[in-house]
Amino acid sequence: MRTVTLSYPMPPETAAEWAQPQVAALGQFDGLHRGHASVITSAVALARRQGVPAAVMTFHPHPKDVMGKGDYDGYLTPPKDKQELLSGMGVDILYIIDFNEQLSRVSPQDFVSIMLLPLQIITAVVGFDFRFGYLGEGDADMLRELGLGAMSVETVPPFLLDGEKVSSSGIRKSLQSGDLALANSWFGRCYHLRGIVGHGEKRGRTIGFPTANLQLEDRYVIPAKGVYAVKVFFKEEVLYGVMNVGVKPTFHDGMVAPSFEVHLFDFAADIYGQELTVELEGFIRPERKFESIDALISQISKDAETAKVLLGYPS
Repeated sequence: MRTVTLSYPMPPETAAEWAQPQVAALGQFDGLHRGHASVITSAVALARRQGVPAAVMTFHPHPKDVMGKGDYDGYLTPPKDKQELLSGMGVDILYIIDFNEQLSRVSPQDFVSIMLLPLQIITAVVGFDFRFGYLGEGDADMLRELGLGAMSVETVPPFLLDGEKVSSSGIRKSLQSGDLALANSWFGRCYHLRGIVGHGEKRGRTIGFPTANLQLEDRYVIPAKGVYAVKVFFKEEVLYGVMNVGVKPTFHDGMVAPSFEVHLFDFAADIYGQELTVELEGFIRPERKFESIDALISQISKDAETAKVLLGYPS
């Protein structure tokens, strides 16, 4: 998959370089959940039938992040994760449009004539609630009209699970409330965090549970404070363990920024400075303050056993 960064207005030489008949899925796609996947797989299937490349066109940063609207507090799939996931879905070209205040004021007409038609997008595939242009004025019908016969538009219906529409906002709420099972079901995969192992307080090793202090690489949506059963990808290895997300109230008062401490089962290598991808497989319990260190150690032991059962890891 080729990744192309675009800016508005798109220079003619850029359009000339990438112009070719192609099918493109349009949208923000933060989360790449089952609903987004239904749009993208539709575009890929259509492109294969027509014998043209399958493209995805998205934006970064998120428009809500740039405009300061709503409670946008991180990404479900930052750009690096999004690129990896889309590559595995058969997408040939990923267009990432640099979203800024100037672009937020572009009319639907100008967006289509300057950013879409010059690339020779012959079919745009969008979700049922797709909006674009200044103040979200444009919708699928307007997109079709502005295509001037050169670009058709396919609309994909909402993706429902148990009668509910799968959405990024619903996944965010589920993650932040501790309903990891629902979030993962809507994702169609396990939520993950990616980061570099840094130096923490090194307290874990003194109580028999050494941990890797994960320093996140991007602005992820932070899940509910608590303990999770996790699968960890380190280079070519797949490891298992428990992760605590929180402020360690047994040892700290008034700490605000959460830490991400991963205890890996049967693993003792030095991984400082290494990248880990941590998949959240199950939520075990909320974070809480313990009366003593011994009580904390006892609970961590129980958490580890619970995680092993959830993960199918031999005790």
